[in-house]
Amino acid sequence: METLKKRSEFLRIRGGARWATPAFVLEAKPRTPGRARTVFGAESDVARFGFTATKKLGSAVVRNRIRRRLKAAVDALAPRCARSNCDYVLVARSSAETRSFASLCGDLEQAFIRVNRVMSSVDGRGSSKRPRGPVS
Repeated sequence: METLKKRSEFLRIRGGARWATPAFVLEAKPRTPGRARTVFGAESDVARFGFTATKKLGSAVVRNRIRRRLKAAVDALAPRCARSNCDYVLVARSSAETRSFASLCGDLEQAFIRVNRVMSSVDGRGSSKRPRGPVS
């Protein structure tokens, strides 16, 4: 799994698609070509992930435990649910510590489906607004 490291990478994703669950918020945005470089300078087309756990969640021990649980869920689901050439950020919530791992994985799978659907919408901006019109 490739991770986001720079603050600018995290901020770029803020304007993209997002889906909230009880344990985390998943934000996603497609990468433009030439944005992701590996350590050796080659362009990477794999999905990249960032993890955020604020001090509001607790001590460093608690935040690291939450981050490890989210990383384990991403490792389990990313190969089949994450899109290549997209960046994802998981913003942890307090219930991520106590929620069962099966529920965490179920929430993450549902969040991947939702944000991927929004990213592939017609307008391409990641807007989650539904088109208005007559109901048929």
